[in-house]
Amino acid sequence: MPEITYLEAIRQALWEEMDQNEQVFLLGEDIGTYGGAFKITKGFLEKFGEDRVIDTPLSESGFVGAAIGAALMGMRPVVEMQFADFISCAFDQIVNMAAKHHYRLREPVPLVIRAPYGGRLHAGPFHSQCPEAWFIHSPGLKVVAPATPYDAKGLLKASIRDPNPVIYFEHKYLYRHAKGEVPPEDYIVPLGQADVKRAGADISLITYGAMVQQAFQAADQMSEQGVEVELVDVRTLYPLDTDTILTSVKKTGKVLIVHEAPQVCGIGAEIAAVIAEDVFRYLDAPVVRLTAPHTPVPFSPPLEDYYLPNATKIVAKLTDLASY
Repeated sequence: MPEITYLEAIRQALWEEMDQNEQVFLLGEDIGTYGGAFKITKGFLEKFGEDRVIDTPLSESGFVGAAIGAALMGMRPVVEMQFADFISCAFDQIVNMAAKHHYRLREPVPLVIRAPYGGRLHAGPFHSQCPEAWFIHSPGLKVVAPATPYDAKGLLKASIRDPNPVIYFEHKYLYRHAKGEVPPEDYIVPLGQADVKRAGADISLITYGAMVQQAFQAADQMSEQGVEVELVDVRTLYPLDTDTILTSVKKTGKVLIVHEAPQVCGIGAEIAAVIAEDVFRYLDAPVVRLTAPHTPVPFSPPLEDYYLPNATKIVAKLTDLASY
């Protein structure tokens, strides 16, 4: 299979879905002639035309509202939120309109919002946030966060084909720092299924997004010390694949949850609660979380490096758990 970047996997998914289904179209700021802030839609305007690649004004609430209306008319809009931080400008449209319409009227709302998120690019507090928890908390939305090119392509295709709203979080650091094999034929990664990226018997390490790379590095270091870590990539944050998580915890008896978003009311809290409720008697140690602190993302590169979880910090937590 050919090896491509995470960015190229997203680009291929969009291109193929637009090629196969004329109802799929794109909206967002600078996605046409400029090709998007990260160049994912470069060349799309020339191929699909200005009726299907629509440059919008700086009005997130406006173009998300337009996308919701188009979805209700049978189209399949894919919105590019230039940076996930600005998704808050469209919060009402997403959580009060898109998320609730199917519940109210039983009509489908096939809408995807792509949200480039996350840090490690030293872009400061307004271009580095991880706002996934805002949407996990809102009934009516599905939320995904792929970590590899294979998952990025398959999950985006599944999101576009889904009949109701999906918030697709794509980590900016992974765009050009993650490469992997992706099959040339059509495929999807089903929403709501976690993936055991690395098998192990001693500790379950549960994470997603860019933290998967750091988790792999940490797991390899722990293996050299004789501790085998099972790495569970949840991939879809809602609906959460609790079966895979609980099966892993039953096997290992120890859990470390890692995410880049701040700890308070993050997805780690939900995963920890599910584990405590359903498999408490299997635990040999307290459930441990490693996250960013409850502060804005620093602009200073050394401070951001200090702020973010990384392989070194994960190894320290895993070492404590192994000796518990």
